[in-house]
Amino acid sequence: MSYCVNCGVELEPSLTECPLCNTPVINPKELYNQKKTSPYPKERGQVDVVKRKDLTILTCIVLGGTSLSCLLLNLFVFSKGPWSLFIIGACLILFVLSIPALIYTKLPIYISLLFDGVAVGLYLYMITFNTASSQWFTGLALPIVALATILVEIFALLLRSFSVSFITTALYFFAEAALFCVGIELLIDHYTGRPFRLGWSAIVLTVCSVIVVLLITVLSKRRLRDAVRRRLHF
Repeated sequence: MSYCVNCGVELEPSLTECPLCNTPVINPKELYNQKKTSPYPKERGQVDVVKRKDLTILTCIVLGGTSLSCLLLNLFVFSKGPWSLFIIGACLILFVLSIPALIYTKLPIYISLLFDGVAVGLYLYMITFNTASSQWFTGLALPIVALATILVEIFALLLRSFSVSFITTALYFFAEAALFCVGIELLIDHYTGRPFRLGWSAIVLTVCSVIVVLLITVLSKRRLRDAVRRRLHF
């Protein structure tokens, strides 16, 4: 015998609702036989992935439109000096930097880095049209860009040719940072006509040399290497 859960009246087995308060009569055993439906949809929604071709077209339109707009403004509105070359050069650098990700992903990293160096050099060359002389470009800016490009290429070659870890990467970085600073000061001395003598770069060279020697010592001793890795969690 069952009773209404609302008013407590006795119910006949054949009733589907209470005759007094119309409360539905539910057999507890039937609840386990019912299929439970999830409140969440079965199909997973997914945002469409942006195609590489569409992203390339969008990037070209944005950078090309910006360059063309600034060029037209420079020619017909604000015609005092070729200031648009700054914007055009910046757009060119952004386009070259986006080539590996947008246009050709299998491009070797060495060629990609070379294109980056050429783009920076071309941008600096555009700046010469806004200066009284281009001697600073050929005598100082271009050699520095070439030095930086060569060092970055060597850095990429070291990372791809030898085992890579945090310690080895730091070793390559500090060694090339010292060479880069020394090279910049020597190029400045050559450009200004002063005798070759290390000044501020000697400080950088000393600090980086100490760090490089320390890293080489850590790499040569397995016990030190493992201790450093445990303490730095890498």
